[in-house]
Amino acid sequence: MRPLSTKIAAIAPSATIEITDQARKMQAAGIDVISLSIGEPDFQTPAHITEACINALRRGETHYAPGKGIPELISAIAEKIAQENGIPCSPDQVVVGCGAKNSIYETCEAVLSTGDEAIILDPSWVSYEPCIQIAGGIPVHHPLDPGNFQVNDTLLEKITKKTRMIIVNSPSNPSGAILSRESLQLVADICQDHDIIALSDEIYEKLVYGKRHYSLASFPGMEDRTITINGFSKAYAMTGWRLGYAVSSKEIINYINRVQQHTISHPTTFSMYGGIAALKGPQQCIEDMRAEFERRRSFVLRRMDELGLSYAPADGAFYAYVQVNGNDKEVASRWLKEAHVAVTHGSAFNHPGWIRISYAASMERLKEALDRISSVL
Repeated sequence: MRPLSTKIAAIAPSATIEITDQARKMQAAGIDVISLSIGEPDFQTPAHITEACINALRRGETHYAPGKGIPELISAIAEKIAQENGIPCSPDQVVVGCGAKNSIYETCEAVLSTGDEAIILDPSWVSYEPCIQIAGGIPVHHPLDPGNFQVNDTLLEKITKKTRMIIVNSPSNPSGAILSRESLQLVADICQDHDIIALSDEIYEKLVYGKRHYSLASFPGMEDRTITINGFSKAYAMTGWRLGYAVSSKEIINYINRVQQHTISHPTTFSMYGGIAALKGPQQCIEDMRAEFERRRSFVLRRMDELGLSYAPADGAFYAYVQVNGNDKEVASRWLKEAHVAVTHGSAFNHPGWIRISYAASMERLKEALDRISSVL
């Protein structure tokens, strides 16, 4: 048989999924593994959202829907973006996808031509680079300031005639850092000066602690050159629902929609009714979950201080991003094999020497996990 795609062969598997699968195999073998490796809230989807989906199923909402999403959900997203994020938005500037990851992939296909460069700010989520590569683009990695995980003027050094897109993720996965207004303004200035499009991944926007989240598209001049990516997975504990969205100019959204028409067609019809309930229903569920994450965050960071470990500014998301001595892959492997605690090594995020610890686990399990880690340090 002839060789399969060389493009896909060059793409590494997802490290976070691989580690999670390894932990599950150990659990299936009877080993008590505490998994702090995956980015998934450990809460149930709020009942009013689940009920909306169940009611949609009972009504027979099981057929094809409009390619960009059902009108009621699109309108709810446009309203949310305008009111909460300060981005002028009409329904024809929205396309609903199968999770934020799917929307990011479709954006890369819609924006990048073969050989175009896309800048990724490191440490960075594991799937940005593969999405760029599959779309035929060239990933260009640029480290954030190691002192505060912010953008500085060195970003200009990575700009070339081939630069087409800059990817921004705030709050950050894996670091939990939130980009300041000054950092985002610098990105906005560079994009406008060099005619570059920005992809702003804001999936963790609701999970912030003592800081403020800013949407890049709300900055003057950035509305039509920013694709804002968001979804329901993190804020509403809806990871398995696979529901996200992209918001941008009508031209860019039409290109993203072309990709969607020929790939997924549209998200699962009945899940979109859950999305409407999420945006239109009670929002206290978000604050309850955020407050519990903040309580866990305080505990985990206090333990990191006691262990003498340095960490990134954990101002958002639900991660403690910790600096370790030695090879981060070997450290993560030792923690899994000896302490039976699964974490993600920083090399997965193009940032060796660090470990990502997810505190999306019960306080009881977090205490046990950190006791185990302490025993092998």
